Amino acid sequence: MSAMLKDQDLISVQEVRSKVEEAYAAWQIYRTFSQDQVDAIVETVASAARANARRLAELAVEETGYGKAEDKLSKNLLASDVLPRAMRGMKTIGILRELPEQKIVEIGVPMGVVAAILPTTNPTSTAIYKTLISLKAGNAIVISPHPRAKLCSCETAAVMQQAAVRAGAPDGLIQCINNSTIEATDALMKHHRTGVILSTGGSGIVRAAYSSGKPAYGVGPGNVPVLLDKSADVEEAVAKIVQGKAFDFGTVCSSEQAVVAEHGLRERIMAALKTRKAFLCDARQTEALAKLLLTPRFTVNPDCVGQSPTRIAQMAGFEVPADTSILVVEIKGVGKQHPLSAEKLSPVLSVYFVADFAAAVDACEAILRFGGLGHTAVIHASDDARIREYGLRMPAFRVLVNTPSPQGSTGITTNVFPAMTLGCGAVAGNSTSDNIGPLHLINIKRLAYVARKEEEAFGYSEPSNTIGGIDRPAVVAAVERYLAKRGVEQAPPVISSVVDRFLAAKRTPSAPSLPPPPDAPPIPIADFVCEDDVRKAIGQSKKIYVGPKSIITPSARDLALRSDTLVFTGEGTATVRERSHGRGGINET
Repeated sequence: MSAMLKDQDLISVQEVRSKVEEAYAAWQIYRTFSQDQVDAIVETVASAARANARRLAELAVEETGYGKAEDKLSKNLLASDVLPRAMRGMKTIGILRELPEQKIVEIGVPMGVVAAILPTTNPTSTAIYKTLISLKAGNAIVISPHPRAKLCSCETAAVMQQAAVRAGAPDGLIQCINNSTIEATDALMKHHRTGVILSTGGSGIVRAAYSSGKPAYGVGPGNVPVLLDKSADVEEAVAKIVQGKAFDFGTVCSSEQAVVAEHGLRERIMAALKTRKAFLCDARQTEALAKLLLTPRFTVNPDCVGQSPTRIAQMAGFEVPADTSILVVEIKGVGKQHPLSAEKLSPVLSVYFVADFAAAVDACEAILRFGGLGHTAVIHASDDARIREYGLRMPAFRVLVNTPSPQGSTGITTNVFPAMTLGCGAVAGNSTSDNIGPLHLINIKRLAYVARKEEEAFGYSEPSNTIGGIDRPAVVAAVERYLAKRGVEQAPPVISSVVDRFLAAKRTPSAPSLPPPPDAPPIPIADFVCEDDVRKAIGQSKKIYVGPKSIITPSARDLALRSDTLVFTGEGTATVRERSHGRGGINET
């Protein structure tokens, strides 16, 4: 058996080497194509992917056993319809733009061969998406499918390759590894012809991409919190949450994982979930799911990924109605003591009830830090001040408002760039926080024409012995004579320092002072500030003025520091002049 595995590895590595070279040779031709030629090829390939979208979705479910064909069709259409429309008119080839006032010309330069690592959860949609953005950027692509999804991924690649050739692309521009193995993927990422890596999958493959020595875009895992605020339409919010969680049986990494809400909303939320055919698990069923879905290392049980609610319930030892949309479990905290607060990649949704909005924000941040840093967070609310506070606070780079999460994060229901690879930023060890698009797969060359002489570039000049006709040594001597006549003894360095400050003041004209507006009314200083005062001020886009004698509660101070709401003065009242020229350039109350 080991000899067979070794032979298979050698075969797969050799296939990688051959196909990378074929893709590179095709790219040598493709890199000479104009923007119009590239765009025509992209449109033809996208059209072919759309025409086969349903067949490829069904093939993916049949091969992997993950998710629902109808939802995989939606993801295929995101990649083959929504994405191409978003890319139309985007300049990626040749001169991108000219900046006459800066005497700069920007030129797009493709990166070469893109190594595209695919997941088993989205094997066809990710293949379409990565191929189209690679072609749009003027690159070739070699796809490394997941071993459990190689048939559907390679069939998707074949459909696109045939369409590209029909549109005039060089043969071999789109490649797919038929004998995919870990060794083959590693060889692809490290191949000297590989220009850039697009890696989607588990944390191990993402780390391998970043460790390959090549430029790489890999993404971190998602553990998406959803804050359901009391200002939201609860029934509408729950409907969207269930829609998002049920989408493709939870296989999208930006699926909702835990809903956090105040205790006062519990009955309404649970009733709304039942209305949407969610099954509310009891304590015994919740414990069984925790043991089933997650391993002791808090990784997802692969046997449960993308399975239906009825199938997961059966695996956990209980039965649910056949029309169950999702399974709902109530948790009492976040972290290792509460396993179901982690990412589950299945139609299982946790709910967590807390005392108030502040506690809800804290809980959502904790959920992100428990395996989802940088990815996605959601809030359902109508109070924009709370929405903004949540957005500023969350360590996530997609904060979605009033939308199902998978559809919002990928650009189906929002205007973020349509993508299947969602960057999580430096906080998650990723090189970008963007939804990855064609512009991430090009370098930019700049023609920079001379704009000034060297001596004109610097604002600093050496101190001169004369300024405005004043001779420095003469001033120093005059000061020394003046002090001597009056019997004042002073060290020469001190005299020189005083003269230099005088000359510096002459050298830098002072800014004219602004007179206060006429009849500027005084602004009262608050005697006492609590957290509710700060929230009201945030909601009304106002500032609170405080002085040395003002009393500020700790929670109010913490919230105000994050929102820059407090203005500190040294007086009992603040005037319009203080507003205009005081802390942070505040110019309105």
